Amino acid sequence: MDDFLAARLQMAFSLGFHIVFSCIGMVMPFFMCTAHYLWLKRKKAVYLDVTKAWSKGVAIFFATGAVSGTVLSFELGLLWPKFMEHAGPIFGMPFSLEGTAFFIEAIALGFYLYGWNRFHPWFHWFTGVIVGISGLLSGILVVAANAWMNSPAGFDFVKGQYLNIDPMKAMFNEAWFSQALHMCVAAFVSTGFAVAGVHALMILKGKNVNFHRKAFQIAAIFGTVAACLQPISGDISAKDVAKRQPAKLAAMEAHFHTEKGAGLIIGGIPDTATKTVKYALKIPKALSFMATGDFNAEVKGLDQFAKKDQPPVVVVHYAFQIMVGLGMAMLGLAVIYFIALIKKKNWAESKWMLKLFVIATPMGFLALEAGWTVTEVGRQPWIIYGVMRTADAVTPMPGIAYSFYLFTAVYISLAVIVSLLLFRQITMVDKLYDSSTDKKIQ
Repeated sequence: MDDFLAARLQMAFSLGFHIVFSCIGMVMPFFMCTAHYLWLKRKKAVYLDVTKAWSKGVAIFFATGAVSGTVLSFELGLLWPKFMEHAGPIFGMPFSLEGTAFFIEAIALGFYLYGWNRFHPWFHWFTGVIVGISGLLSGILVVAANAWMNSPAGFDFVKGQYLNIDPMKAMFNEAWFSQALHMCVAAFVSTGFAVAGVHALMILKGKNVNFHRKAFQIAAIFGTVAACLQPISGDISAKDVAKRQPAKLAAMEAHFHTEKGAGLIIGGIPDTATKTVKYALKIPKALSFMATGDFNAEVKGLDQFAKKDQPPVVVVHYAFQIMVGLGMAMLGLAVIYFIALIKKKNWAESKWMLKLFVIATPMGFLALEAGWTVTEVGRQPWIIYGVMRTADAVTPMPGIAYSFYLFTAVYISLAVIVSLLLFRQITMVDKLYDSSTDKKIQ
C-alpha cells in the first residue's frame, strides 16, 4: 500500500465512523427533549424513563463523537499538510466557530445530565434543547467547511498564491446551504429510522412494550417526516452539483456523452471502456429536467473533461444509486406509516409495520455513507475543487500505512465499546429504568 492510498483510506475510514457518531449526537438530543416535553406536559412516568434512557445515549455519543472528531482534526494536519497550509487561513472560521458550539454543547449537556431535581423543570428541559441546537450548529459549520472544498470561495488564486482572503465568503460559499440542508435532513432520517427500528424489534420481542412503544412513536415520527423532506433537499443538491461540479454529476449518472434532453439512468453497470451503461432503466429527458428544470437542456457528459480530471465513475455511480434507492425505500415506508396514522390506525403498530421498521434500521446510515462517498469521491482528483489536487496535498512523511492501521484499530475499538454500551442500555430497560408503568405490557 503506497502512502497516498493509505492517507486516503485513513481519512475515508475516519470520516465513515465519525459521521455515524456525529449524526446520532446531533439528532438524539431532539428525541430526548421531545420525550422530556411530553413528561412535563402529561406526567406519565414512561416518558421520564424514555428521557433518561435517551440522555445516557446522548452522553455516550457525545463522548464518542468528541474523540473521533478530535482524531479527524489531527489527521488533517498529519495527512494533508499542504492543504492545511493554504486552506487553513481561508476556511478556518467555521472550524473555530464549531469549537465554540462544541463547548456550549458540552456545558449544556453537563447541566442537563446533572440538573435533575436541581433546576426549574422547564429550565432543565431548555438546557437539553441547547444541547440539540448547538450540536446541529456544529454539524452545519463542519459541512460548511467541506462545502468550501467543493465550491472554493473567499480568495483569489493568482500564480499559485492565495490572495485577498475573505473568511465570511469562504464560509458562506455557494455549496454550504444545499450541503448543510441535505446533511441535516439525512441525519434525522438515518437516526430516526435506526432508533425506531431498534425499539420496534423490542416491541416484537414483547419486552417492556410500553417503554419501547413510546420511544418508537417519537423516533418514527422524526424519521418519517425527514424522509419526506429528503427528496426536496436532494433535488436542491442535485441542481447545485449540476451547476458547480458537472463532472461529479456525470459520474453520478454514468453520463458519458454530452447531450440535450439527457435521460435519467436508474441502476445499470457502467462500462468505462466502451463508455456505456448495461442493464440500466433510462427515463427519457429526466436528467435534463432534474439538473436544470428544462427537459431539453444540455447536460455535460464525461467526454467534456480530460481523463485526469474525471472522478472514479463506477464507485460514484454505485454509491449514488444506493443512496437514492434506500432513500426511496424509506420514503415509501414513511408514506405507509402516515397512512396508518391518519386513516388505518390498526396498521400503526401491527407486526408487519414493526417488521418493516426493523428491516429499515440500517438503511438510513447506509444511505448516509453512500452519500458521503458521492460527495468525497465525486470531487476527486481535487481536494480543493479546481484549485489543488489531492495528490499534491498529501504528506511526504513515510510510513502512513502504519498510521492507517493504528487509527483503524482505534475506530473499531470505539465501535465495539459503543455497541456494547448501547446493547446494555437497550436490553436492561427493566433494571435501569424501572417505573411501574414500564413493567406493564400493554
